[in-house]
Amino acid sequence: MNIQDAQYDMRRAYLGGGLGVLVSGIVWLIAGAVTHLFSVQAGIVALFIGGMGIHPLSTVLSKAFKHSGKPSPTNPLNNLALEATFLLFVGLFLAYAVSQLRVEWFFLVMLLMIGSRYLIFSTIYGMRHYWLLGASLALMGGVGILLQLPIVLAVIGGGLIEIIFSAVIINSAKDMTVVE
Repeated sequence: MNIQDAQYDMRRAYLGGGLGVLVSGIVWLIAGAVTHLFSVQAGIVALFIGGMGIHPLSTVLSKAFKHSGKPSPTNPLNNLALEATFLLFVGLFLAYAVSQLRVEWFFLVMLLMIGSRYLIFSTIYGMRHYWLLGASLALMGGVGILLQLPIVLAVIGGGLIEIIFSAVIINSAKDMTVVE
């Protein structure tokens, strides 16, 4: 399987990954609401718990949209997707460590890490939209730290960025072949 076929297979299986971006954006909005209503620590827990459901929920949504939610087992990009997930664990560790100094920076470090991870999705899905998405989230995290933005603004901003990009990604991939 060449790279273009592997990318097509990933786009076809997951509707370009747009549903995962949508679910992630919703999780960030929920974390922002929890942070606003309760505390930064409660928002961190909401983001962590919600984050564990992103892949399973996006797979279910893919199937609801008549996409398989499962690429070919021989697709070489399966490994890259799994390896990119390792960045999330590194990001969680770094965000936790930084949050011991400034608890609200947990979210900002996660925006930086998730933005960096989306750059890899450009290769996985063969869609340049992920470069702009990744850069936008990383910029939100970096600007949040440098300008000391209100944390709820940064968290909700990250969620809105993902939701907007999910619509663009889904629209770009909507013509993909569906499962019978």
